[in-house]
Amino acid sequence: MSKTIRIAAALLIGSDGQTLLVRKRGTQAFMQPGGKIDAGEQPAQALARELHEELGLRIDPAAAQYLGHFSAPAANEPGFTVEAELFEVHIDVPVTPAAEIEEVRWIDPAGDGGLQLAPLTRDLILPFYRASLTTIA
Repeated sequence: MSKTIRIAAALLIGSDGQTLLVRKRGTQAFMQPGGKIDAGEQPAQALARELHEELGLRIDPAAAQYLGHFSAPAANEPGFTVEAELFEVHIDVPVTPAAEIEEVRWIDPAGDGGLQLAPLTRDLILPFYRASLTTIA
């Protein structure tokens, strides 16, 4: 059995530059919204499906900007690795937790929002976002 979980994840950015993180029901770590890529599904389509299921958010898969492939230990499945296709998505509409999402939080990417973060978010995605902000400024 594969110890790899393939997902599509969003660096979801609000109009104020903050990023949205989600926490699944029954877990502690906050992470990027997104989810598993189904067999035969393209990552951008998986992302659009997951954002709609989890947050009631409708996005055009073509509008999601591909940022790259990121890999880290899975937050909620010990011994597994998460392989994420990351997309940047800008929104200016409210989101509501749905499906398995218990809580959503907007955080300033300069910090961790005082939250327990999944390894992928803490070690790779937030530092990547911070670096992109300093190269733009």
